[in-house]
Amino acid sequence: MEHPLHILEHYWGFTTFRPLQEDIINTVISGEDTFALLPTGGGKSLCFQIPALTKNGICIVISPLIALMKDQVQALKDKGIKAMSVTSGISYDELDTLLDNCIYGNYKFLYLSPERLQQELVQDRIRQMNVNLIAVDEAHCISQWGSDFRPAYKNIAILRQLQPTVNVVALTASARPEVIADIIKELDFINPKIFRQSFFRSNLAYMVFHENDKHYRLESILKKYEKSSIVYVRNRKLTIELRDFLKSKKISATNYHGGLSNAEKETNMTSWLNDQKQVMVATNAFGMGIDKPDVKTVVHFSLPESIESYFQEAGRVGRNGEKAFAVILKNNSDKDVVKNQFLSVLPSVDLVKQVYRKLCTYFQISYGEGEYQTFDFDFNTFCKTYNFNSILCYNALLILDRNSIISLSRQFQNKVTVQFITSNNTLFRYLDTNQGIDIIVKAILRIYGGVFDNITKIDVSKVAEKAGITEDKIVNTLQKLEQDDIIALSLAKTDAQITFIEPREDDKTINRIASIIEQQNTLKQHQVSAILDYVENDSICKSEQLLAYFGEKDTKPCGICSVCIRPKQVKKSQPKVSLKNQIIQLLENGDQSSRSILENTNCDETELKTVLKLLLEHQIITITPTNTYKLSHL
Repeated sequence: MEHPLHILEHYWGFTTFRPLQEDIINTVISGEDTFALLPTGGGKSLCFQIPALTKNGICIVISPLIALMKDQVQALKDKGIKAMSVTSGISYDELDTLLDNCIYGNYKFLYLSPERLQQELVQDRIRQMNVNLIAVDEAHCISQWGSDFRPAYKNIAILRQLQPTVNVVALTASARPEVIADIIKELDFINPKIFRQSFFRSNLAYMVFHENDKHYRLESILKKYEKSSIVYVRNRKLTIELRDFLKSKKISATNYHGGLSNAEKETNMTSWLNDQKQVMVATNAFGMGIDKPDVKTVVHFSLPESIESYFQEAGRVGRNGEKAFAVILKNNSDKDVVKNQFLSVLPSVDLVKQVYRKLCTYFQISYGEGEYQTFDFDFNTFCKTYNFNSILCYNALLILDRNSIISLSRQFQNKVTVQFITSNNTLFRYLDTNQGIDIIVKAILRIYGGVFDNITKIDVSKVAEKAGITEDKIVNTLQKLEQDDIIALSLAKTDAQITFIEPREDDKTINRIASIIEQQNTLKQHQVSAILDYVENDSICKSEQLLAYFGEKDTKPCGICSVCIRPKQVKKSQPKVSLKNQIIQLLENGDQSSRSILENTNCDETELKTVLKLLLEHQIITITPTNTYKLSHL
């Protein structure tokens, strides 16, 4: 058996492990059931990938995130390690072939969603595999008290029956004590070895600032620390607005959200990773699997929905060990905004029942039928048809998806089929007289070999990526090719696809998950309350507050957060008499705004307001029509 350190160096180029990694790896190799709690950036994936590479056989990895599965599989392939993921949208025959490859093809990793474990074919093939390890990533999803609870995760225990002699390693970046206990129980661990790395990060300064003008404070922070940064906002529109604002202030910025095309995501991500752009303005769709070590600041321009998500997003700074800043900017309206965004949009059990019934009616599913039927789904039309609030309806669909009542494929793209209906010679004569189209046609021909012989489903984003052209341009070109009788084209706009996983039973279907819906709504209320308490509590060290939330005791003040540094600022500040003189000296050189005075004096905002008010009352200074201050005698 090859030594873990040799594998680490050979495939990943590192000569030492991060804290706890080696202990976890050795425990997993020895065949023990293992629980590993490592904060974001702690290197969780290596804790199952290296043990799997030391032994013969294949490692089964359960993960809820398709994007993360694909990223990890691609990263392993790039290292010459055979790995595959089995995600949605794969036909039965293709699934059959892929699983056979896992048995006979010397694959080392098989990534599965928990929903896939319900399929009899998958279970049958796993029985036949030479499995050397079972890894459960994002293990908090198995607990009803964990963020992102997925009932399908409770099916993972079946792996213990299919492969009873194989040990399990469960990994997560955030779990409170009750969640850890749930994970160990649900996975049927025997004498588990538990590893918990402290969430304390000595180089990370947690800052919470109350700001009436968040834009100005954000600009100040990013100009003070002109290094790689992430700014998190609450919606897609705000990523664009804030990106443009930063550009107007000569700060290079790009943006990222779930609605961008794959090509746009890749372009924006690459420009940020390569330091061509200082700032990534993003929704919480950004960050999973990103390991950029030199991020200096993460700023939450909008309040996060929970401490779990905040801790994970804040943990993306300072992975190189240098001092870094996790900043939350808040104002008086944020409390109501957070409650409206995350609490007022929680669907009740009755609403979920109503959405489910209407969904069945919309697709004409008869009672007792519908199992594994798939339909193209225009979400906006559905909402208008039944007069549903779009946000509440969408969240109800997510509940149905998360509880395996339906599968919601959120592709939001054109569904395109193409067949070339002309000869090769005619096609190439046409391309000679239509400049600019040839690169698109050649991209399609290279990706889809049978497009002359059969009606072929085209992935527009893949063609756009291959040709280096926008998706809109691809669609426009296809429409021109159809008009010119070069291709037969079917172009359907679809928001998503819906697959019914269970037969229709109306209220009976939802009654089975009613307690889960109510419990998850209660959990969300607790989470929102916790994040509001965190941003409002200015008496306890910010780091200590976060550590206490995750069950760590006997902690000490960090010394660098916004709470800890406040006494130092008070000590440094000048007496009011001295500050008064500083302001007068500044104003002798001309009018000054309050911001300018703050930047040029050694004080905090509260103290400055007090002294300015005093100077105004004594008519030493006055306010100009442009809201600046000037000396009264000038």
